[in-house]
Amino acid sequence: MKVSARNQLAGTVSSIIEGAVNDEVVLALDNGENLVTVVTKSSAKTLGISVGKKAIAIIKAPWVVLANPDCGLNFSARNQFAGRIVALVTGAVNSTVTVKTDKGLYLTAVITNDSVDEMPLKEGDSVLALVKASSVILATEK
Repeated sequence: MKVSARNQLAGTVSSIIEGAVNDEVVLALDNGENLVTVVTKSSAKTLGISVGKKAIAIIKAPWVVLANPDCGLNFSARNQFAGRIVALVTGAVNSTVTVKTDKGLYLTAVITNDSVDEMPLKEGDSVLALVKASSVILATEK
């Protein structure tokens, strides 16, 4: 599969909570992290989502939000990954920030240069990578 999204995370469906319109799907990632996503019932059926099914979670880098773990705030995002910045590349307007979570998962975020300066961020810093469940796209093999 070739897609432009930087974050492509392999795993296995570990649980499904069915709703009237959407299903909450928990993916046990290969590194031991869990990732929660929300998909429509129609998409879950089309993808053949069931417990034990292999799937790929696709998360575009701009959908990964970074926060200071000591900011004193609680977040509604279902997916919250503690980690450290292992790479920070500054562009003209935005920066690419690569985070390695405490369990070894790599996530890439694209944030504004102003955010890098205001937080302030540098390689080695601890961060919290936040991903809303509705910002995760699931893919399965045909």
